[in-house]
Amino acid sequence: MTTQTDGKTELSTRLSANLDRIKRDFAYPSNEALIIRNLVVASLKCDAAVLYLEGTADVNEIEKRIIEPLIERTNTSFKNGNPLDAVRLEIVTHRTGKTACTFDAINEGLLNGWTIVLVEGVNQALKFETRGFETRQVSEPIVEHVIRGPKEAFTESAAINRSLVRKYLRDRHLVAETLTVGDRSVSEVTIMYVKDLADPNIVDSIKQRIRAVRTDAVLTLPMLEQYLDDHPYSLVPSSLNTERPDRASAFLLEGHVILLMENSPAALVLPITIWSLLHSAEDHYMRWAYSNFMRIIRLLALFVAVMTPSVYIAVATFHEEMIPTDLLLAIAATREKVPFPALLEVLLMEFAFELVREAAIRVPTVIGPTIGIVGALILGQAAVEANIISPILVVIVAMTGISSFTIPEPSLNFAVRITRFILLFVGSFLGFFGIALVIACLLAYLTTYSSYGVPFLSPLTPHYRSSADMILRMPVHKERMRPLNLNPQDSVRRPERIKKR
Repeated sequence: MTTQTDGKTELSTRLSANLDRIKRDFAYPSNEALIIRNLVVASLKCDAAVLYLEGTADVNEIEKRIIEPLIERTNTSFKNGNPLDAVRLEIVTHRTGKTACTFDAINEGLLNGWTIVLVEGVNQALKFETRGFETRQVSEPIVEHVIRGPKEAFTESAAINRSLVRKYLRDRHLVAETLTVGDRSVSEVTIMYVKDLADPNIVDSIKQRIRAVRTDAVLTLPMLEQYLDDHPYSLVPSSLNTERPDRASAFLLEGHVILLMENSPAALVLPITIWSLLHSAEDHYMRWAYSNFMRIIRLLALFVAVMTPSVYIAVATFHEEMIPTDLLLAIAATREKVPFPALLEVLLMEFAFELVREAAIRVPTVIGPTIGIVGALILGQAAVEANIISPILVVIVAMTGISSFTIPEPSLNFAVRITRFILLFVGSFLGFFGIALVIACLLAYLTTYSSYGVPFLSPLTPHYRSSADMILRMPVHKERMRPLNLNPQDSVRRPERIKKR
């Protein structure tokens, strides 16, 4: 007999009834992945069954640490107690045993690689963590390359990723909690934070958002990111993806929260500010002067990537008087045989550049760089010789494209590229007035934008005391404060410098 508790079906005391229900849930015997081992527990002299899903569990571990002890162990001190206590504490050598009271808990465990043990006469089950999913070995980062620093990246295994984070951040207050999402395909989400650093309100808010997700399946972390986002229609990202465990650990030490998920070789950092999106993984592995030089280059490249084509259009269409006479005559001479207006000319080149960029990403890795370089050279040279575009435009589009490559975060890169097209159209119709209007609206929007309750432009506006690591950074021993816009429980890092003797 089974009972209902809070809408979840509890187990029966009859082993056969429990097995029938699980078989029905997993479409057995059509579903050959469900493995059922019926056996007799020698020490308890009762029937039992061991269940797991093929391909999700480690069969060798199940045989040696669960099945063999159940069959071969002939005595136990639990003569009159709960048989499950005897199995968990004395017979089975696996020490991750947990009690499951409902079929929902059993089904979720099986899908996540756990092994289930059912015993006759008991309306509960034991589940043991025996995950055996095939995983990729730890390798070098693909996107976040560094010259100096670790060469390890996250993999598709959440367990390995948690281990990598703990390898870098050996803090006893580092917490890893597991939540589940998805109604049909249940996926585990690990939320990691330093308990005495992270703001409890931010942590609770993220947990509530994860629990509120209602869908059949959330297969990967980028999909979960879209479900959690407060601004699903915004071009501006509200979270940061990193494939580097060292960088994720650094964010944890500032009071951020990270999310890990099976099948996702990255961590999701929450909340973030615009400054986080402009920093690279290597900034703190270089001396502060070198790092600041690269940050200045990166910031200038951001403005070049956003503004250059629209400024060229505005000047060429509305504000010719701003160009020096010699340069104006040179530009006019190169455009003399071009049959298209400046806007269409820029759109053709921008479209060609985006086409080459996309092709270089989609083709096999071996020939991808070749496609990008050769495609850009051939298209640019052929377009100039055919008098479709002017030579100066090739320089402008090339400089714009190279500048966009310096932006470390791919999400911000996409936002910059789309904003560039918006400014391009506005500049072609309204000139500098239109460009200034769009920039003003963008700044107004960014000042009101927030990431999980944290203002996007903070700690600059609104102003908070913070470490000297925003636009530029100071030497590491000067970075005494954590970012107070995250409301950390401990705001001081306490760095100390070795004094000269």
